[in-house]
Amino acid sequence: MAPRRLLLVGEGNFSFAAALSETLDQNTRLTATCLQCPAELTRDPVARENLRYLRERGIDVRFGVDCTQLADVFELHDREFNQIYFNFPHCGRKAGVAKNRELLAKFFQSCADVLAEEGEVHVALCRGQGGTPADKPQREWHNSWQVVAMAALGGLILSDVYPFSCKAVPGYKCTGYRSQDKSFHVEGALNHVFTRSLPFEVSQPRIFRIKVGNQWFSFSEPEALVGKLNRGFLEAPSCHPIKTINEKLIAELGKAFPLKRLKCSFPLLPQEDASVLPFWNCDFLSAAFWISLHEDNSNSESLIGGTSQDVEDFLVSFSELSLPKNPGRDGKEEACEGTCGQAKVCLRPSLLVHVQDVIEVRDFLSGSLHILSGPVFQKCHILPFTMPAFHETLFILGFNQNLKDGCLQSLLDHLKGILDSLLTQTLLESSKLSSLVEFVLQSNGKDYMIRVKTHNFSPDCTEDLIIGSVTTSATSVIHKDQCFVFVSMNLDLLAMLVWCISDWRMLWTFDNRFLKNFVPGKIEPFKSHSLYPPCYVHDISFWIDEKKGFDELEFHTVARAVSQDTVISIQFLSRFQHRKTQQVSLCYRLTYQTCDKALTQQQVASMQSQFRKEIQQRLYVIPR
Repeated sequence: MAPRRLLLVGEGNFSFAAALSETLDQNTRLTATCLQCPAELTRDPVARENLRYLRERGIDVRFGVDCTQLADVFELHDREFNQIYFNFPHCGRKAGVAKNRELLAKFFQSCADVLAEEGEVHVALCRGQGGTPADKPQREWHNSWQVVAMAALGGLILSDVYPFSCKAVPGYKCTGYRSQDKSFHVEGALNHVFTRSLPFEVSQPRIFRIKVGNQWFSFSEPEALVGKLNRGFLEAPSCHPIKTINEKLIAELGKAFPLKRLKCSFPLLPQEDASVLPFWNCDFLSAAFWISLHEDNSNSESLIGGTSQDVEDFLVSFSELSLPKNPGRDGKEEACEGTCGQAKVCLRPSLLVHVQDVIEVRDFLSGSLHILSGPVFQKCHILPFTMPAFHETLFILGFNQNLKDGCLQSLLDHLKGILDSLLTQTLLESSKLSSLVEFVLQSNGKDYMIRVKTHNFSPDCTEDLIIGSVTTSATSVIHKDQCFVFVSMNLDLLAMLVWCISDWRMLWTFDNRFLKNFVPGKIEPFKSHSLYPPCYVHDISFWIDEKKGFDELEFHTVARAVSQDTVISIQFLSRFQHRKTQQVSLCYRLTYQTCDKALTQQQVASMQSQFRKEIQQRLYVIPR
């Protein structure tokens, strides 16, 4: 077993190193460093005594070590530190926040060269310096050291923060800059723990190959959905919370109803059939992601823009591919511009499009709950609880029309009890209500929306959330004596509420630390591995052509694609009309923030620049 290695930088009188060395086991190696040369420390009796003690214990002590150039100090074979400590960094004298930010930025970038893959960087700062909400009181961002933003420059994220206590390290005596007699004020100080982030890379859309009948087709995933197709969260080997909550929901309903689970096909839809329910309407279609299929008889390895690693093959359930019609902006259908060997299809916007297929089979079991679960995809505005990709579960119940009221009420009562039970497991006793779920009757007098009172979960939730719907309007050509109820549930929103996950994007992270939060058989509040990520704000204004119109939904979709889902808010600021030319200009504010990766101001500036180019090309606007 390789020894655990600790590195201390910026030591003053080496009292922290001496105190820490007493707590180490035999499998831990400590290296303590300082910027000063030995001669500068000889005047301090405390430092002399600590250095003598460290040498007697065989601790590696180094002088003249610049913490911003650690790669120059340690050879390649001598790196890979499990923990790096920097207590109360400071440029000295009257250095302002800008100078100290620069010190932190260079330190974090240097740490990236010598930190182990799963290592930690510990930085202790005086009260308020960090600029995070953990500071009490919290300084204004521009007046703080912006420690999380500086760490992002080194590819690090804040994973923990807690009070720094000198008492926890007996014998430690905090000194001032370069061991000056005047020490730092450590009351209210915080220890910030940083870990490596997954690299923030420009993700290229993957290429998928699908087999329709005997013909292979290929398509590229939409830019706004990069990393969201074929994740397999609901598949057998998955331990993802979305699967967990779906299985719990199904198991509980199975205590009251016979179950029949149906297999969900790959989410590509060909041209709709005229008999499909009105669920498959222009509202759904206008928000659908349309993609082009291209005939492809090549091997996976030879596909343009793809390799065998980023090309995925699928067998599609439908046997013939017809050219569907693409809805225009006015809701009218336009013939797709198909060419030889090309077809246009869309990604499934809801499982409700499969309802008619389910209820029209001759062996449909009346009284049994038919269950369909799978991912769905919809263009949507960028809002905290709206998502372009999520997992839906659909419960379909058929029964004799004479039993309609009783069967519907029984289903609603059981569903309400199950949801209330799930949603209260992570709430404090003082926050629990008798009921969190209510069914809101719609204007047609027969359908319901499933609403959850969310103010008890998070201060960020200012409005109640709609997590599903109940529809009772379908009829069957084959089963004319039957009445049908369809319950659609957004599993992603439900999982967020059950585990108190504040950001839907976290459900899609590729960081393995996410799944480590979820213990089988237990539901506990989620703790993010990335705390207080910094926000970056950019405004954009542009001239529009009022004759062509401005598609705000597409504006949001382009922002989502270019930013790789790092834009968390788009706020309309103003509309301006030029007095002479009568041209109209719109102004929006974009807020960038990640939930699981390090994001720098430079990366955001690059994305904002690309966004300006993309909206000019796609939306026919002229950026100002």
